[in-house]
Amino acid sequence: MLTLYDSRAARGRHLADLGAPELPPEVVWIDLVKPDPAEIAFVERATGLHVPSKDELSEIESSSRLRSRDGSLYLSTPLIHRTHSDLPVSTPVGFVLTPDRLITVRFEELIPFTTFIDRELAADSEPLSSGAVFVELMDAIADRIADVLERIAEEMDTLSHRLFRVPAAQTMRRRPPARESADLRVILRRVGGYGDLVSKIRDSLLGIGRIAPYVASACAQWLPPEIKRRLDTLHQDVASLSDYDTHLVNKVQLLLDATLGLINVEQNNIIKVLTIVSVVGVPPTLVASIYGMNFKGMPELDWSWGYPYGLAMIAVSAVLPLLWFKWRGWF
Repeated sequence: MLTLYDSRAARGRHLADLGAPELPPEVVWIDLVKPDPAEIAFVERATGLHVPSKDELSEIESSSRLRSRDGSLYLSTPLIHRTHSDLPVSTPVGFVLTPDRLITVRFEELIPFTTFIDRELAADSEPLSSGAVFVELMDAIADRIADVLERIAEEMDTLSHRLFRVPAAQTMRRRPPARESADLRVILRRVGGYGDLVSKIRDSLLGIGRIAPYVASACAQWLPPEIKRRLDTLHQDVASLSDYDTHLVNKVQLLLDATLGLINVEQNNIIKVLTIVSVVGVPPTLVASIYGMNFKGMPELDWSWGYPYGLAMIAVSAVLPLLWFKWRGWF
């Protein structure tokens, strides 16, 4: 899909005639979303600029993500996108920045772009240049990442409370082990999912953190001072978000370790119970095996109380290990 936006950053319009010889002069932003070959060919013919492909935008080398060609900047970074299955994935986004126009190439509908497009613009505001549109988009991306990080932090706090701050009523009435283990497995999956999301956000922040100073230095001759200041502010914001992302990574690791530790404790409790049961059952089995041999020389066979005596021996041999385990504090 090809959309053009003028210097007033209006809602834009879809280009119907791809055979037009040139772009309207008021266009400052060309947005390509999942472009087809005809749209790419039109933009390249009308602007004289190369439109990078998805493979080019997916390269991870710094020289591939930040490069200049004939006075035009070719920039790319991965951004977080959630699919319909609610799994976080990264999608490459490309920017081609010149003094006159900005070309964006993306392959998914991204919330920051929609937020920027749908925002209200004051009637008396100054017309937007290509640099201003670029900075506005990068600010919207940073704001979106900040919102996602805040939501992750809130949900991580909720999981932390579930793990470490058990209500008093629950401690008095312990839940069944099967339910406890199932709850821990759910927490483990959620924490692992947040860890995956935070790591992908880290890649996005790294890309934006490189883009801001690169544009400020490479476009120093034609960027207005206000845009340079906003790029500096953007770089500082991204640095603070990177620090916060690192904090969340550490918290994810803490919760993963704690959850795995609690799962191990639950498993050890089950093994302990099975061990106690097996040890308690050994002495009665031994007594029953001895009196089950039925040798003629066994004096207990002639006792009138021999059978109750055997049962009492079995009971005592089972109770004594239980008392000993209780005294040792094993349960």
